[in-house]
Amino acid sequence: MSFRCGTVALFGRPNAGKSTLLNNIMGAKLAITSNKPQTTRDRIAGIHTTETYQAIFADTPGFHEAWTELNKAMVSRTDSTLKDADAVLWLIDGPHYAKRFTKDPERGIFDAFDEVVIEKMRKVRAPIILVVNKIDLVPKAHLLPVLDGFAQRVETEAVIPVSALKGDNVPAVLAQVEKLLPEHPALYPDGVWTEHTEKFLTGEIIREHLTKLTSQEIPYATAVEIEQFDESARNRPKKPIVRIFARISVERPSQKGIVIGKRGDMLKQIGAAARPEIEELLGCKVFLELFVSIQKDWTKSKKGLRRVGFEP
Repeated sequence: MSFRCGTVALFGRPNAGKSTLLNNIMGAKLAITSNKPQTTRDRIAGIHTTETYQAIFADTPGFHEAWTELNKAMVSRTDSTLKDADAVLWLIDGPHYAKRFTKDPERGIFDAFDEVVIEKMRKVRAPIILVVNKIDLVPKAHLLPVLDGFAQRVETEAVIPVSALKGDNVPAVLAQVEKLLPEHPALYPDGVWTEHTEKFLTGEIIREHLTKLTSQEIPYATAVEIEQFDESARNRPKKPIVRIFARISVERPSQKGIVIGKRGDMLKQIGAAARPEIEELLGCKVFLELFVSIQKDWTKSKKGLRRVGFEP
């Protein structure tokens, strides 16, 4: 029996649920999630292997207008992933568009930036599966105009309504993905579930809790870099431990004060929230120390991105 293998890009506007869908497919926490847009900054790849196929799912940053060097780098990662993909899962927020239609049917469901997205999808060479997410939050009858509206604008291989959070219809998405992958041997051994290092995933876990616990501009002005990842005592028979030192970079002194908090309370909260997840990832106790530094306007230049360990 032939085996199929290829890359599947997850594409969509911010908060469409791409990271939630990826985590559901993987059956484990891989991509960080938040109700704040543009949480995903890098290409996050999850490797899903069965007896008949291997799909390398690439979660891309939410497609948005780029105004800083960081935003431009994020959009560039999305474009590169779309270009190399064998198939694309285009996620849309079902309730968002249903609400638009019910509020003003004559106006339609698409805004000016939707038109930009639609034009981009028309140029994608890979087959597209339109995934209408969050169907558990809207009556089915309200979704029909949304499905029809997108079907009239972009040619797709399938349109599948899902709830990425609950897992509804996710098996149908995977069945369609398998059909679209090319015949090819597996690229990764069975049991490998991501191409990312534990060090990278640790930084993402810290950034997720920083994002959730802070507000306003703080999540967009911060970066997390693992300065030290000491595994020297990880494999000892008694009380194995990994010592991690992570630097949180911000752009201004006022932001540093917010991240640290009164008497260091916010920094302690971030560490306390992140540590159990990191321990679950690494399978041992973790000593986690966080510190904050100012990298003035790091999001606004390629040099600034490199200063915080983000390659533009």
